[in-house]
Amino acid sequence: MSDALLRVDDIGVRFGGVQALAGVSLAVNRGEIRGVIGPNGSGKTTLFNCISGIYRPAYGEIHFESTCITRLARHRLARLGIARTFQNLALFRTLTVRQNVLVGAHSFGRSGFLSNALRLPRVRLEEMASGRRLNVLLEIAPFAERLTAEVPFAVAKRVELARALISEPKLLLLDEPAGGLNHAEVAGLEALLCRIRAHFTVSILLVEHHMNLVMRISDRVAALESGRKIADGTPHEVCRDPEVIRAYLGQTDHVLAA
Repeated sequence: MSDALLRVDDIGVRFGGVQALAGVSLAVNRGEIRGVIGPNGSGKTTLFNCISGIYRPAYGEIHFESTCITRLARHRLARLGIARTFQNLALFRTLTVRQNVLVGAHSFGRSGFLSNALRLPRVRLEEMASGRRLNVLLEIAPFAERLTAEVPFAVAKRVELARALISEPKLLLLDEPAGGLNHAEVAGLEALLCRIRAHFTVSILLVEHHMNLVMRISDRVAALESGRKIADGTPHEVCRDPEVIRAYLGQTDHVLAA
């Protein structure tokens, strides 16, 4: 735990009579890709929403580096170095790809409201420097001036990822990044996530239904079921855990093959 960037300690969340999370704990180490798996309704997205400040747990604590973030305002999480993508794309469809990406950098720029409103040279220089960091790596430069509503779905996924990365986070939360992608696009995403870890100083916490993707790129995996953690370890250990196999039932073969 001494190298933990993020620590989730015994958190619980209840929605009416439903216990969405019940005493879940996990840690994400620096430079690690950490996977979270589980059937629908297992609490994966609820866990993400607690870490990113959308939900407040009824009990337990979440620490990021030396700061308790359990009830911290969401805008302060970005300043600490936490960024996320969403299961359903959260892009501005009437803005260009370039504009969508730069939205993620504005709160970290040195220029103020008036400078941005007047489009002063300092603002343009900041935007150019921010955009260059990502265009080549994420292969979105050819789409830079197209409206986000007009680009292919797989490209839009990369735009949202670029918007999260442009703030240079320490922790990147990815909620179902492979959702809606075909086999070739998932393979491209896998290669991209490996490049991101190689080029950026960032840890990744990944929630994903695509079992093969999670098991191939994660250093460690936690499995949830009905709001409880049922397994935690290396991909090899988790995919062969009897509780994980039981939880997936009809998906057992996929778990064992991972």
